[in-house]
Amino acid sequence: MQTAERLAALMDHLGLGVAHFATQIPGDVAGLATRSSERIGGLVLAVPTRLDARPFARLAPRLLVISAERGLSAEAAGHARELLAQAQRHVLEGYDAAGWSDIAADRTAEVAGAVIRFLTGASLKEVGAAAGPVLPAASGTHAGLTYRIEGSGPALILLPFFLAPSQWQPVLSELVRHFTVIELGGPHIGGVAALEDRARAPTYQAMFRTLVELMAPEGRILDVGCGSGALDRLLAARLGPGARIDAIDVNPFLLREASDLAADFGERIRFAQGSALTLPFADATFDCVFSVTVLEECDADAAIAEMMRVARPGARIGIVVRAIDMPQWWNLALPAEIRAKAETPPQSISPRGVADASLYARMRRAGLVDLRAFPALLTLDKPQGPIWRYREDHILSRLSPAETAVWEAARAAAARDGLLLQAHALHCAVATKRPAGS
Repeated sequence: MQTAERLAALMDHLGLGVAHFATQIPGDVAGLATRSSERIGGLVLAVPTRLDARPFARLAPRLLVISAERGLSAEAAGHARELLAQAQRHVLEGYDAAGWSDIAADRTAEVAGAVIRFLTGASLKEVGAAAGPVLPAASGTHAGLTYRIEGSGPALILLPFFLAPSQWQPVLSELVRHFTVIELGGPHIGGVAALEDRARAPTYQAMFRTLVELMAPEGRILDVGCGSGALDRLLAARLGPGARIDAIDVNPFLLREASDLAADFGERIRFAQGSALTLPFADATFDCVFSVTVLEECDADAAIAEMMRVARPGARIGIVVRAIDMPQWWNLALPAEIRAKAETPPQSISPRGVADASLYARMRRAGLVDLRAFPALLTLDKPQGPIWRYREDHILSRLSPAETAVWEAARAAAARDGLLLQAHALHCAVATKRPAGS
């Protein structure tokens, strides 16, 4: 089932003909907006860092875009302005949002106020966008989506943020005073869907196999920033019943989803909340430590130091980060000016993060030895998948309407020829904590 079908099935299950929606990931509601826009009363795009505006053009009078003042979110909203001229926009002044920013926690009152004013305002009443019936408090699962209902008033469906640790939690107390709030989760939506989709890519699994072979993990293993736990499940399946994997993440929402997905592995994988900068373990605890696409989002040098602290002498440490210093490749016949835009990967990095080849030098400066570096290509070829949509929406966020038409024609031609694929690079390395006495 596509996400639009899951959302429609859940609405039918709950007896909702129409509901308000709020999400950070436009791709999660794009299908429903295209196929069944009448079921969307009002829509809030909450600081999206990627935005293909076309599916929402008809919804523009019922659309609020909340954006940061700077960064990818500001760029995405700015490029969408032509197609979404009738949409309302609220700018979080002085804010710069990345995919992992904790938006509702950082700007609680402002985000809650913007959502409430828009969804209860006169502009929606003028277009006849009153939402559906009130629902009793409940929780459950339907069509692969988990849901939790609380509050009273028109129905407001909250889709997950991409990686925000607090998700919608900081603003819930205000939202439930005005709406019957339906929070969604599960492996088919939000950041979890993208992480799970990426982990199914054969080339991503090949990268991880190489990482595992170079680490030769045994004994007690630590995953720093486990996300949905997809790699921990792959590793536990490979190591068998003897696996002892501790998986930590700063994001409690992702940890809950990861724990549910790994239920069949029992004690082989143990999830706990923790920051890469202050790992909740004693010195020299682990025989192997790894981290995949996390050090872009934090103080990379401090995180490497923490990984070394909890590793035993002689332990192997593996690190993978996105390579924003290397071009990404789309197998499309494009004019030079569009290709130049498409080849630049999303420049998503925190001020002290690492997403380039300096990873290797940082690991050596930290004192790691026997460094084995292996840049890898991740190839995507499922254009309906959430990780493809997330990356393509970044490109579409940067194109004009005329350029978008050229992109779509090239995309259709590649699809007809069975040659529609995309590849982007990762920097990967494994090294050793110097053995005692060496």
